[in-house]
This record gives sequence, structure tokens and C-alpha cells, in this order.
Amino acid sequence: MFPSLALAVETMKLALRGIICLGQNVLPLVLEMNYVFGPIKYTCLHQGKCVQKQEVVCKRLDDNSVVQNNYCDPDSKPPENQRACNTEPCPPEWFIGDWSECSKTCDGGMRSRTVLCIRKIGPSEEETLDNTNCLTHRPIEKEPCNNQSCPPQWVALDWSECTPKCGPGFKHRIVLCKSSDLLKTFPAAQCQEESKPPVRIRCSLGRCPPPRWVTGDWGQCSAQCGLGQQMRTVQCLSYTGQASSECPETLRPPSMQQCESKCDSTPISNTEECKDVNKVAYCPLVLKFKFCSRAYFRQMCCKTCQGH
Repeated sequence: MFPSLALAVETMKLALRGIICLGQNVLPLVLEMNYVFGPIKYTCLHQGKCVQKQEVVCKRLDDNSVVQNNYCDPDSKPPENQRACNTEPCPPEWFIGDWSECSKTCDGGMRSRTVLCIRKIGPSEEETLDNTNCLTHRPIEKEPCNNQSCPPQWVALDWSECTPKCGPGFKHRIVLCKSSDLLKTFPAAQCQEESKPPVRIRCSLGRCPPPRWVTGDWGQCSAQCGLGQQMRTVQCLSYTGQASSECPETLRPPSMQQCESKCDSTPISNTEECKDVNKVAYCPLVLKFKFCSRAYFRQMCCKTCQGH
């Protein structure tokens, strides 16, 4: 008779697999199971105090494998071994966190980590104490990192003003290949071309003013006495001062105007002294075309121009 139903089932499984024989005239082989003490385990309690436990497990005696407890006789199970250990509170110790990322990728940066003085007060509880409570040397919480020199880098100067002063234009700037401390300038080939900042960008300061008519000063009157004409320059210029043909003709200022010069009004006492020089044949034409206001013709045709 088997000690338990579970043991009987286990024995039948082994028989079917040919491990044991239950044939005629063969005594059944009964598997022996028994309770044994397992490995020692520690369980921490409040204030860091721990308990040492040694559990009882059910094992097969033929191969020393652990099986379920219902294979063993429950009446033969011994009590678990348990005793207190580490009865004194756990001493404070340093908690050291992971290092942070370096503050710089090159040319020397700093990294830091958390360093605390803690004491365990339970399986998952701890308290933070003043650093003086930890007796060992405090680990460093900051250290230098990435001390290798940085490669040359692009440095862009300020943008120039937009040119031209109106309409679409461009801004320009100088971009240099410099050392990380900005003290040395390297050939552009030593910096990565694909990361070079732009040296020119589009800009606009608003629409340009339209071309306009620009006039010069009036010239001298063509007549030294009486009516004449005077001239001036009239140009169509763009805002840059260049000649243009886009000024409206309807707004073009006049380039010529009539003028009058003051004549000498001294009377001629002797009419015999006023005469046409050598009886110039064109003096009647001078009178006809009103050239008597001009000093030259008035002198050469004095008699003809007298009174006119």
C-alpha cells in the first residue's frame, strides 16, 4: 500500500515510462519521499534587523529532486528553522547614483552624481542621514570628463546691411573656420562643409521710390538788355542717380523760359551820334525779329533800334 495517492500516481507514471517494473511476481518499487531542510534564507525586518529562515521541502530520495509537499507524509514534516540575526541596526552607508551626461562633448566638461549617506530601516525603506554619520571617505560627486580637444568649428560674424537700400537685395557675412577657443583660424577645408552656415541671405527694405524729374539751375539770360531766354537741365533720374526713361512726360518741368535783362536807360543827347554802323543791311531784319533788345544788335543798328 502506498503512503499517499499522490505517491501512487507518481509510481504508476514511472512504471509506464519503464523506469520501474510492476509485473507479476515482481514486488512493486515504492518511491521514497521525505522532508528535508532547504537552503538558509534571510528576511530583513524593520530597522534593518533580519530573520534567518530554513524552509522544509519534500524531496525524492532516489534523485534528490524537490517535489510537491503532498508527496510526503504531512505527519513527518518538521517545523521550519528560524532565528533572529543582525539584531543591531544596519550601519549608515553611502548611496552612489549613476553619473550624469557630461556637460560638454569636448574641451573638458563636468559630470555629477548623487552621493547620500543612508541607512536601511526595512526591506524597502531607508532614511537619509547627515554625511557625518557615514564613517568611510565620501565618494566624489563631480569629476571632469571629455577632456579631448574639440575639432575646428564654423564661426559666423554679423550680417551686413541689406543692399541695395530698397527693393530686393542681399545681406552678407563672413564665416570662418576657428578653433573651439576662437583663438586660431584654420583653412575652410578643416571644417565640415555640410555644416557651414550661409554667407548670403535675401532681404528687402521696402519698395524703391519711382524715378523723378531733377532740374538744374537756370542759366544766364540770353539778352543783356530786354527780353531773352534762359535754359536749365532737366533729367529723369532713379533713386540711385542713374538716368531713367520712366518719368511721366506730363510732369516734366520746362527747360526754357523767357527772361528780361535791365537795359541802360541813359538818353542819347545827339541823334547824329546814333546811327547804323556802315549802314548794315540787316538792321531792318533786326528790328523785324525783335533783336534790338540784344546789346550787340542795338549797338550795330542804333538808329534802327532807337525807340524800340
